[in-house]
Amino acid sequence: MRFQTPAAAALALAIPTALAQTSTDCDPTKKTCPNDTGLSSSSYTADFTSGSSANASWSAAAYTTIDYSSDNGATFTIAKSGQAPTIETDFYIFGGRIDVTMKAASGTGIVSSIVLESDDLDEIDWEFIGGSNNEVQSNFFGKGNTTSYQRAEYHPITDTQGTWHTYSVDWNQERIEWIIDGTTVRTLPYSNDITVYGKNYPQTPMRLKLGNWAGGDSSSEGTVEWAGGKTDFTQGPFNMYVKKVDITNYNPACEYKFGDMTGSWDSIEIIKSGDGCTAASGSSGSTASSSASASGSASASSSASASASASAASGSSASGSATASGSATSVSSVPSTATTAPSSSHSVEDVANTGVAVTKTITGSAAPSAYGTGFSTGVVSSPAGGVNATASSSTNTVSGPASTSSGIEASTGGASSNGVIMGSSLLGVALAAFML
Repeated sequence: MRFQTPAAAALALAIPTALAQTSTDCDPTKKTCPNDTGLSSSSYTADFTSGSSANASWSAAAYTTIDYSSDNGATFTIAKSGQAPTIETDFYIFGGRIDVTMKAASGTGIVSSIVLESDDLDEIDWEFIGGSNNEVQSNFFGKGNTTSYQRAEYHPITDTQGTWHTYSVDWNQERIEWIIDGTTVRTLPYSNDITVYGKNYPQTPMRLKLGNWAGGDSSSEGTVEWAGGKTDFTQGPFNMYVKKVDITNYNPACEYKFGDMTGSWDSIEIIKSGDGCTAASGSSGSTASSSASASGSASASSSASASASASAASGSSASGSATASGSATSVSSVPSTATTAPSSSHSVEDVANTGVAVTKTITGSAAPSAYGTGFSTGVVSSPAGGVNATASSSTNTVSGPASTSSGIEASTGGASSNGVIMGSSLLGVALAAFML
């Protein structure tokens, strides 16, 4: 863990919407990167009402200060320009469910965010605009590609800022579900034109990031408009509260390795042994052993070593460290749930959008689906293995209206999270008019 302190429904046919949230230190679809530190237990809980001890498996962006209380859990405060308190798990999950119980921050231009993101910029989001207390936005990105105009959806909900709600993402290789207080409000299948029939579907190991930031303090006019207007910091402080985070990992592992540069589900190697790692079995109930060349490294950094630890429900733990040349250790115990997970020091970027894309607002929701709760783990017995699909996605459904050719992505990558289509509202209207 590395914490640094001080230092609605549809508004119009064409409005700006956020681009991808953050950046990556090392994109494994472009070069060889360190393995991702896995969540080695099948589930993990961080109860922030218990205090700062809940941060044992999280890193914070520079200048992030979190306050804790038994009533509100972790408080992410913006009191002045430039502040963007953000924390991120040190570990990754590969398919799973996250449940975040929180209250969004109020304030014009203030944005509260729940983000799942991978090294190759696959991303799944919940976003809350501070000037709108009765809706939340769901969104996704694949490989940093921002060329689609039909990703975001807005969902009505009562009092995001004054009432505790639990926002969930249930993600497997067949579909993504966005869930509010146990009710599925959106379902996205793997194979759909919005995902370029799976090519831009989020499908690689992800970390969870929570943050509060001022979109209304951006130099981009489009970002300011999307965030609801300029932020007046004299009206602050603006507080986002997170009471509890529950994470389920459908493929517990010591590490995840990108087997090639495709960024596809079946290229990910699930490594279930390694120095200092206690890995849980997959949903199939079997545990496989494979060698690891590095342990505990979450991203490229100046440090060649990292540490990893895991606590079982019984309170026992195993810990250790390894350098890049460390040898693997076979797994002997299998924890099912943990409050402390593998940790490693890595750089954390503030949650913030760096640009704005023109889009058509999509509204609507999907009824709770009958999809399974997990995907076939395909736990490997050697580094050459991968994840295999268990069902056809042709029977899946997606919320929102049918897409037109103007809303289908034309490529599988090439766009970065630093922005592809920048623009003000006038440009947005012009381009949207052209698209329609």
